Amino acid sequence: MLMSIPSPSSGSLDLGPITLRMYGFMIALGVIAAVWLMGKRFMSKGINPDHASGLAMWIVPAGIIGARVYHVITDWRRFEGNWDEAVQIWRGGLGILGGVIFGLVAAFFYCRKHNLDIKEVIDGVAPALALAQCIGRWGNYFNQELFGRPTNLPWGLEIDQRKRPIEYVAEETFHPTFLYESLWNALVVILLIKLGKLGKLPSGLLMVAYFISYSIGRLWIEALRIDEASKLLGLRINIWVFTVVLIASAVILFVGSRQNIDPDQPAEPKSTG
Repeated sequence: MLMSIPSPSSGSLDLGPITLRMYGFMIALGVIAAVWLMGKRFMSKGINPDHASGLAMWIVPAGIIGARVYHVITDWRRFEGNWDEAVQIWRGGLGILGGVIFGLVAAFFYCRKHNLDIKEVIDGVAPALALAQCIGRWGNYFNQELFGRPTNLPWGLEIDQRKRPIEYVAEETFHPTFLYESLWNALVVILLIKLGKLGKLPSGLLMVAYFISYSIGRLWIEALRIDEASKLLGLRINIWVFTVVLIASAVILFVGSRQNIDPDQPAEPKSTG
């Protein structure tokens, strides 16, 4: 290949006595960026921005647990006979949908505890969530995992032979689906911020818009992936799941957007976000 994206030789970085696992490091960077953006979104909604870090202390652990649970449930065959690997998160394997669901449950209880409007809060969380995913996806790059079909495109991703599926062992470059999803999530962040500033959606529906926009991207990216996954009727489980999420979210958005919006409700200030 004249042009291609090289993969890192290792998924970790040795810093003296400390080994930094890049998968976890990228997730941590995503969380930090998300907390920063949440604070700005909360401020624009009249919510104390300190709640961004407080909320993160609830939703991040819940999200990681939910993401791992979702991954194990939808890919349980991989863990048969090796269930101890189910808790080895640093080796990769987090299902975003499970993380979002568990995170939203944690957010609900946080809002009850602090007497916050859950709809306003999750609207502030939505673009921050997409930003966290945008950055966190690079963890898959360092693990050389979740790549797509072979390709000769200039941005093909080099994968070590030991990391390739056996049926593709002779191939050298593959679709960098981690990069596709990272870029898609960046667009989702921009879209959600723009929608928030327009102020046209009833409170709470910005998170629904997240589910729609993310699901659209996830469906075409999922169709490119060749990593081992549970299937139903010949299709990857995640394709079915995100199809259902997309349809359900579209219905909720359609029904919810027909509600009357307070004409005195101002759009978000353009200086935020």
